[in-house]
Amino acid sequence: MDFPSPLLHGTLIKRYKRFLADIRLDDGEIITAHCANPGAMLGLKEPGLPVWLSKSDNPKRKLQYSWELTEVNGHLVGINTALPNRIVAEALLNKQIKELAAYNNIRPEVKYGEKSRIDFLLTADGLPDCYVEVKNVHLLREGSLAEFPDSKTARGVKHLGELSNMVAAGHRAINLYLVQRTDCTQFSFAADLDPAYAQAAENALNAGVEFLCYDCTIDQNQICLHRPLPILPVKR
Repeated sequence: MDFPSPLLHGTLIKRYKRFLADIRLDDGEIITAHCANPGAMLGLKEPGLPVWLSKSDNPKRKLQYSWELTEVNGHLVGINTALPNRIVAEALLNKQIKELAAYNNIRPEVKYGEKSRIDFLLTADGLPDCYVEVKNVHLLREGSLAEFPDSKTARGVKHLGELSNMVAAGHRAINLYLVQRTDCTQFSFAADLDPAYAQAAENALNAGVEFLCYDCTIDQNQICLHRPLPILPVKR
């Protein structure tokens, strides 16, 4: 997934009200950028961190700038939670996810379950319908272990239940965790931050929901799906 134009470099001053961030650009100008990330952003919102921004030419936008990347210990992290579905859609079209490469029909944002929408519904002749939910991952607290979630997510728990119901109905269901970091080698669940989600993940796995995790390559021009990461059991 290519950024539409070269990103601008700056230094984070503060993130506040969840969706706003004050940033000092390299030329000294201080701007307010949109932060498309409702999570806790642990380790990614400290003042002084290097950041990269996109700038929109749309005159109707209230904020011209969007916070896209943060640099932590020399590694880039994608913080825009609006991008994972675009990254995964591109990977599905290019048959980069081997576990799903047999599917040739890709439909985004399909209604299913109880007032829910699945990120992608995949179909193909002779194969069970496949429901794919995408989750953005950017939490790293120890070593090279990516974790999800970084805060409590009742919505995530609901999605796991919906996917389990799809398996019970004879379909295939997958929760795909996309790690928008370049410094992780494995993935697990942050049970201490959201015990309910960790338990729901175990229940979904036992119900037949498949879990996949992929990381990304990231630079100032693009973010692309890279390689699968091993998923470790939940630590209690």
